[in-house]
Amino acid sequence: MANKGKFNAEKMVAIDTHVHVEGRSEGNQAAEAARKYFGDSGLGSQQLPEYYRSRNLGCVVFSVDERLTGRPQASNDEVLALAAENSDIMIPFVSVDPTRGPSAVDEAKRLIATGVVRGFKLHPPAQQFHANDRIAYRLYEVVAEARLPMIFHTGHSGIGTGMPGGGGIRLKYGNPMEIDDVAVDFPDMPIIMAHPSFPWQDEALSVCLHKPQVYIDLSGWSPKYFPPNLVQYANTQLKKKVLFGSDYPFIPPDRWLEEFAKIGIREEVRPLILKENAIRLLGL
Repeated sequence: MANKGKFNAEKMVAIDTHVHVEGRSEGNQAAEAARKYFGDSGLGSQQLPEYYRSRNLGCVVFSVDERLTGRPQASNDEVLALAAENSDIMIPFVSVDPTRGPSAVDEAKRLIATGVVRGFKLHPPAQQFHANDRIAYRLYEVVAEARLPMIFHTGHSGIGTGMPGGGGIRLKYGNPMEIDDVAVDFPDMPIIMAHPSFPWQDEALSVCLHKPQVYIDLSGWSPKYFPPNLVQYANTQLKKKVLFGSDYPFIPPDRWLEEFAKIGIREEVRPLILKENAIRLLGL
């Protein structure tokens, strides 16, 4: 039985800002390719609550609303129910596909009206849209009006890597420079650019440095592979704008945190990345 209670960020070791709630994916080619790319962690949504609670970690949880890969998805309502059952450790985000048009906007309004949604997650490569395409702007307007943060996948996608044609994933949709337009047009909507943005790391750092409401999460890569320019800026000008994220279940937090302890992040910066920046951004 979950030890339900109030989310207490101050008592937590860290807050993982990038955690997937996955449906059962046995036999799905995209899911199998992702496990091959990342290495099979053996973890899934069933283990998620106990994994994080036993390690005194908080987590931002979400699924991804997309039709390209055929991966079974947990619904937004399932994510919200899971987070409600584990409110002592979970912060619920939701996802809608902007290419669904008015129905995406209606779904966003419905979800926001629950009063429990803390943010949104979009995956332009899997949802097949440019972040600065006007097709998504009505959705952004609704999210911005609610003053909720938006996570955008950026850079190379582990989903589809190694599959014929990349499983249909077009990497161009992950270019973080397109998010610069969104940041200009929606200056009151906090934005998190997910992942080290290979092969556009300099572009991501520039957008984050230039736009006050833009952050970077470090999910989806083992820290030992972080590019030197990302480590340099995380230590200096962006030390208050970089967030711990694992990409669970693809990369387990145990592995991420162990490797993070070994890279050249300054001691005074580590607490900012692991927890304090997320506390401030998410209003915890």
